[in-house]
Amino acid sequence: MTLMIVLGVLAAMTAIMAAAWAFQRQVGESGWIDVFWTFGTGACLTVAALVPAPSGARQLLVAGLVALWALRLGTYVARRVASGPADARYVRLREQWGETYQRRLVALTLIQAPATALLAVSVVLAARRPGDSLQVTDFLGAAILLAAIAGEALADAQLARFKADPANKGRIADAGLWGWSRHPNYFFEWMGWLAYPVIAFDPANPWSALSLAAPLVMYLLLTRGSGLPPLEASMLASRGQAYVAYQARVSAFFPLPPRKGTPA
Repeated sequence: MTLMIVLGVLAAMTAIMAAAWAFQRQVGESGWIDVFWTFGTGACLTVAALVPAPSGARQLLVAGLVALWALRLGTYVARRVASGPADARYVRLREQWGETYQRRLVALTLIQAPATALLAVSVVLAARRPGDSLQVTDFLGAAILLAAIAGEALADAQLARFKADPANKGRIADAGLWGWSRHPNYFFEWMGWLAYPVIAFDPANPWSALSLAAPLVMYLLLTRGSGLPPLEASMLASRGQAYVAYQARVSAFFPLPPRKGTPA
């Protein structure tokens, strides 16, 4: 049953991401790919958590957590894309790929479908963990996701306030959470996916270890894929030595105390 659900998610997300590529090409703004992925992933994984028909509180809890994540992040990303400016990651890729941009973007867009399918493994294992009543791990998983959503929302708000101040034009945001991590929003996004292995963990079921797929996939996507690499390259190109100093002072991903003895 789990395999069939995951394959269903893969098929649905392949169609959604194909539509995402076509839509962004039509409107000329590649940031809409992220909007399609977030809402598409949220919808597919919510359904995956509820299949077959809900038979316990855990399925409803997991489905609710996924839906809450998608609603918060999807709404935020959609508003950002609609109001501009263009996403720095896609701007950088367009500069690098030139005339081949749209052709190469197809692969970058469609690869996000199997990524969602791997996330579905964690969600389904969490939703279908045996036992009718909620346990401590269920509440702990929910707390992790809620804390992650709050942290990501705080990071987004701090960055928005920084950019809204005309005195900060051309400067690098390094206050609040941004003084502990160069990408705190990405860190909290990754943190939220730890909720599902916590809920799914069952000492009696060795297959529950597969629920670690979600945080592993998200970590690789954010730190090695379409997250940090193009964004860091874009910031280096636009901010130069000031960003080099910021890199030397502040952790890339995990929030850590800023390193001392480096230029501000």
